[in-house]
This record gives sequence, C-alpha cells and structure tokens, in this order.
Amino acid sequence: MAQAERTQAAAQEAPNELLTGDAYLESLRDGREVYLYGERVADVVDHPAFKQAARSTAHLYDALHDPKTADTMTTVDPHTGNRVHRFFTPARSAEDLMKAREAIDLWARMSYGFMNRTPDYKASFMAGLAVTHDFYEPFGDSARGWYERYAKQGLSISHAIVNPPVDRNKAAHDVRDVYVRVVEERDGGIVVDGAKLMATASALTHAAFVGQIHLANLEKGKAEDLALAFIAPMNTPGMKVVCRPSYEMKANSPYDNPLSSRFDENDSVLIFDKAFIPWENVLIYRDTEKVHEYFPRSGLLSRGFFQGAIRMAVKLEFMAGILDKGTRLNGTHSFRGVQAGLGELLAWRHVTEAVTTAMAADPEPGPEGTVLPKMAYAAGYRALAPLSWERTHRFFEEHLAAALIMTPASGADMLNGELRPLLDRFYRGSAGSSEERVRLFKLAWDALGTEFGGRHELYELNYAGGPDQVRLDTLAWSRAAGLLDDYGDLVDRCMADYDLNGWTRGRWSE
Repeated sequence: MAQAERTQAAAQEAPNELLTGDAYLESLRDGREVYLYGERVADVVDHPAFKQAARSTAHLYDALHDPKTADTMTTVDPHTGNRVHRFFTPARSAEDLMKAREAIDLWARMSYGFMNRTPDYKASFMAGLAVTHDFYEPFGDSARGWYERYAKQGLSISHAIVNPPVDRNKAAHDVRDVYVRVVEERDGGIVVDGAKLMATASALTHAAFVGQIHLANLEKGKAEDLALAFIAPMNTPGMKVVCRPSYEMKANSPYDNPLSSRFDENDSVLIFDKAFIPWENVLIYRDTEKVHEYFPRSGLLSRGFFQGAIRMAVKLEFMAGILDKGTRLNGTHSFRGVQAGLGELLAWRHVTEAVTTAMAADPEPGPEGTVLPKMAYAAGYRALAPLSWERTHRFFEEHLAAALIMTPASGADMLNGELRPLLDRFYRGSAGSSEERVRLFKLAWDALGTEFGGRHELYELNYAGGPDQVRLDTLAWSRAAGLLDDYGDLVDRCMADYDLNGWTRGRWSE
C-alpha cells in the first residue's frame, strides 16, 4: 500500500469523538445559571431567547460529520490521534493554515458571517495549549488536559477577559470589590469572586476562559490575587451568566428578522459569587508577570485575527451581495455614485480575504515546530477592519437610504388579502416583485438598523480593542519587531544618495 493510501486509511480509522449537533444541544442541559429578564432560564436549548441560536450552532457541529463537508472541516490531531476540527489543533505548515482557513470559511458561511464567536473562535487560544503547556507550569497538566478534551470533542468555549467598566481611573488592585480575584485557597482549588465581561454567546457554550486582558497592568506585590487565568465549565456552582436583552426573543418572524431570529450571540457578564475552581481548571495563579505574557505567548493574537478576518471577508461578501441586489431593485444600480460605493465595498472584501491568504501562506515560526499566521498582517487587519464595517454602513445609508425602512411592518401585511394587491403595486421592485423587494430590505435592515444590527456595529468597532489602542499596539509591535528600524534604514539609504553638493553615488552622479 502506498504511503498516501496508508495515511488516508489511518485518517479514516481515527477515533471521532467530535460532538454532533444533537449531542451539542443535549450538552447544554447541565444546570447552568443563566439569567434573563429577572428569571433563571430553565433550559437554554428550548428557551425563545436562545433556541434558534443554539440550533444555528448545532448546524456547525453537524458539518463536522456530514460526508460532504467532513474532509474540509476535520483532520487527525498528531497529539491525540483523534479526528478534530482543522483549526482546533496547531498548524505545522502554511498548507495546514490554508486548510484551516477553508474550515473556518465554511462555518462562517453558515451564518453569513454574522456569528462571530463560533466554537472555532476560541481555538485561536485553546489549540496553542498543546504546544505551550510548559509555559503554564505548575499548571501544565491543566493546560494539556483542557486542550485534549477541547480538541477531541470540539467544545465551544467563550472568553471573558475584560474587567467591568467601573473605576477604571484606579489601579486594578483598588477595585477588588468588582474585579475577579481569589478569595480563598483550598486543597482542591481556589475560590474566586467578582465579575468579567463580555462573555459573548456564553449561555450556549460549554465553558468560559477567564483571564486578564494584557492591558490590565497588575502591579507585582499588590495585585497577585487578581493575576488569574482559568477555565470554568458553564455549570460551575456560584457562576452566574447575566444576559443582555435577547434580540432573538424580540424577532417578529424569519421573514421580518432573518438574522436576529437565529444568529443572536447573546453577550453577558459572568458573575463569580464565591465560585470554586478546581486546580485542574487553573492555568495561571497569582503570577502578575505570566498573566501579562500569555497573550503573545499563546498564539491568541495572530490566530484570533486570522479567524476574525476570514469571518469578516464572508460578512463583507454577503453585504456586497445585498447592496447590489438592493440597488437593482431600486433601479439605481447604474448610477455612478452607487457603482463607486459598491466597488469600494468589494475592494474591502477582496483586501480582507487577501490578508487571510497572506497570513496563511507567509506564516511565522511558532513553538515546537508549529507555525502561526503572520503577526504583521494580523496587526494590519486589526487596525483597518473596523473601517470596513463603518464604510459598509455608509454605503447602505447613502445608496439605499429610505428604501431600508420603506417596508410594511411585518410579513403579515403581505398575507393580508385586501392589502396585498396595493403592496404589489406600490412596493414592487424595478427588477422583482414586492415580496422579493420587502424581503431583501428587511434582511438589510436586520443587518444594519435593528438592535441586532446596532450591536454588530458596536462589536466590529471594538472587536480587537479600543480604536486608539489597536493603533498603538500596531505601533508598539512594529517597533519591537524592528520594522521601524528597517523602514528608517530605507530612508537613510535614500538620503545617502545626495548631499548639498548633489548626487553622491550611483548613475545619478555620473
């Protein structure tokens, strides 16, 4: 048997413990404390605030097993021998990253780019535990154990690394009544108290990663009780998930709210009310230096922006399709300004996709023979991505304008026998029926103008951090990597070509 055939046969025989869609839904019935509108949610799987979002995620898990998509989505993990999602294990070549991009893209297309915290999002961090577990000593076994469990099952893990926006003018150790800190150490683990945000989609995940953002600036000798990183299963006693309003629950119908009715990733605050965290779930404990280092050491930054850029390219592609169809239905698609706006939106989409190609095809070395998406390209995407969504809003508001809101209140109006002939006359499109026109513009409004759309605008602006900080981080990273020195050398080379007396070298001086 040829080597390629043996490899393929081994891959087909690899153990497959990845969750199916049904298994994922059942796994959410674990006694977690989720609160919404003053009540504890008894069952997130069937609650009207979470039901369709849960099923949207279940579709992702089904794709891991569907014969049509399984090969694109999965590979064999060299660390465990199990079949895993391609992005849930570290990449060892540019080819691995390119294949991981295909898997991320396939999942992103299943929500048209509008589910941001799908299970592969936290793979940007969790996969790194396989090759960086030594960094977390004396909790290296915790890191390794969580990686193996996570990758084998394809678990969904949210994260909460931001301190609540309370007393931010004070040092973190002066806000101990709010920020997550350890309040007791026991033989079997630690007891923590405090709050963290924003745990996007946490009501529908299996666990939450809780850590510190790298800007927390915890002072050595003063903030050790806050210098923590751990993973908390969602049914951890004492952990409460406090949700924002549910856009899914407010959705009128699939016709009226085709996005918010099924893709609402409810953001929440995690409150730890003297919650017990076993040692096997702890990664960093009372170490102010290490808690500031795990961001760059983990691969989270470049891998996270790789996943985010792939999703954003799909989202921009989807919006370009809506804008094109909308202007055709309005009969304005041939107007010069409209064409220019659509052209720029397409340019943002193409550039975003090109960045993901460059990040994968031109990677940089990672730990233990792995590779990471190139950080320079990731930093560029991180700084420019919010502009692409801001411009998208502008194009729709300029070129579709009142058409975005010139729709009947609901699909029920379209079903009214007396009203329908009038709607067919006055709501028709230049290139389609009234039903088609109304359906498209309700889709556009759900993407941009509803509460769901407003949340996405806020999310994309702050996805990678505050706008100023994103740019400052790009500068700091480029300076630390020596790039500005290289760029300055290029300037010096240019100025060495001439002086007050004229050209000093090259053919110019002849």
